[in-house]
Amino acid sequence: MTPSRVLVVGASAAGLATAEALRRKGYDGTLTLLGGEPHLPYDRPPLSKQVLAGAKEPGTTRLRTPEALAALDAELLLGDPAVGLDAAGRTVRTASGRELGADAVVVATGLRARTLPGLTGPQGVHVLRTLDDALALRTDLLAARRLVVVGEGVLGCEIAATARSLGLDVTLAGPRPGPMLAQFGPVVSDLLGALHTGQGVRLRLGRAVTGLTTEQDRVTGVRLETDEVLPADVVAVAVGGEPATDWLAGSGLRIGDGLVCDSRCRAADGIYAVGDVAAWHHELLGATVRLENRTNATEQALAVAGNILGADLPYVPVPYFWTDQFDARIQAHGLLAPDARVTVVDGSPETGRFVARYERDGRVTGVLGWSMPKQARLRRQEIGGPVPSLEPSTP
Repeated sequence: MTPSRVLVVGASAAGLATAEALRRKGYDGTLTLLGGEPHLPYDRPPLSKQVLAGAKEPGTTRLRTPEALAALDAELLLGDPAVGLDAAGRTVRTASGRELGADAVVVATGLRARTLPGLTGPQGVHVLRTLDDALALRTDLLAARRLVVVGEGVLGCEIAATARSLGLDVTLAGPRPGPMLAQFGPVVSDLLGALHTGQGVRLRLGRAVTGLTTEQDRVTGVRLETDEVLPADVVAVAVGGEPATDWLAGSGLRIGDGLVCDSRCRAADGIYAVGDVAAWHHELLGATVRLENRTNATEQALAVAGNILGADLPYVPVPYFWTDQFDARIQAHGLLAPDARVTVVDGSPETGRFVARYERDGRVTGVLGWSMPKQARLRRQEIGGPVPSLEPSTP
């Protein structure tokens, strides 16, 4: 039966997209959107790029105008994070003491920035997850000369590229030997490393960060396991995120790497999850999957809205994400395993525009486009099929 009350816990991209999808699909019941931050729903991808660079004002990151939100006919409760869930009764408790009941609850609480022991406390040390985080980091960067970014994943690389474009002396540090090695594998990681070093970013990779140096409670450097100290006026810690599931303790729901769901993104009867927090069974991949990207937030919201209204369909997307660094837009479709065979099938790395195909066990698992978005989209249809018989040479 169609629920008469739907409560979406989380008012970022995935939560808002779920509410909007419900309305588009004809849902006319009571709809509540609960958000832990005080801001109206905003987009996160610009935070590490345009907002940090000052190319966009904070207000431009809003996903919808106040008028569009009003037209949604939903109760919008902001600045009041969820602190508990009675799954059987489908009732959410909030920090202010509210108790919100519903027939269907959608968990869309996303991630919180991960920190490392010894890398918090002093002034000048930042994480970047929220709009307020981005604005605080930008304020410090404008008064700084030297930045050390701890973490060589997508966020760390984006922060490094943005800060370098602002003219800072930037060093990128992390335990893996290449930037985004875990996401792209060694072939593309090497190219990304060359892009950063060519723009003046110093790479100190393959060495664990063990702590900070400080003076008068202000960070002065980052210490590596080799005892080398990287001088810093500001440090950005970008070591990934943790699914925001602590408020679900005692709910009886299964928590793993996120809120564990079936193939319908359903964690229990009447309880669903969407976005970065959702770990669901992907029927085509035969595995539990959790995706941290903007595209998935929208696509999964559509699937969850449909299943709330009775569609009963599995969610089986082709994983996709993108990153903008310096003048390169890199788009990744499918699974880009670090041990996959990589073949350049369009363009050339030497020109700064190419498409690479990722292959394992005779099948295409993923496609990466480096400033060739149209060609990468066309190649996406190869994912899941056998490797074409006529292949260019592997770089």
